[in-house]
Amino acid sequence: MMVIRDLRPGDYPQVRAIHQQGIDSGNASFLSRAPDWATFDQAKLPVCRRVAEVKKRVIAWAALAPLSSQCFFSGVAELSLYVATDSRNQGIGTALMTDLIDCSERQGLWTLQALIFPENTASIALHRRHGFRTVGTWQRPARMPDGRWRDVQVLERRSRVVGVE
Repeated sequence: MMVIRDLRPGDYPQVRAIHQQGIDSGNASFLSRAPDWATFDQAKLPVCRRVAEVKKRVIAWAALAPLSSQCFFSGVAELSLYVATDSRNQGIGTALMTDLIDCSERQGLWTLQALIFPENTASIALHRRHGFRTVGTWQRPARMPDGRWRDVQVLERRSRVVGVE
């Protein structure tokens, strides 16, 4: 039975391994290595850090990062959601995304943003099923570690309950 719960520091070795699997796919991140705990902890909001767990094994994780330090963007966050390679296509991403959206709305966030490589069609489809829309494409905003430029689709989801009309 899958349980979705708060991410704890002790989960981070498993979280980091899942993150690295995504990085190694070549279609999840500009990073070449998943960060250490201190870097991850500092980059993410302290709320809505969630894991999906089966039999004490973390199989997916999601977290939010602030879009900006400017106070007027306090209700906007960028999300990350990764599912272990051997746990994909089982509805885990859907369950975790639903949980993360609910958590973000309880925290008063009005917009979630995702930056996704266009080739990552499964991630784009997951986000669209949860009310995200494509707002544009950044053309070659950054390079991969091997020097290749990549485009990034920008998707957003506006909360239906946090007073954004």
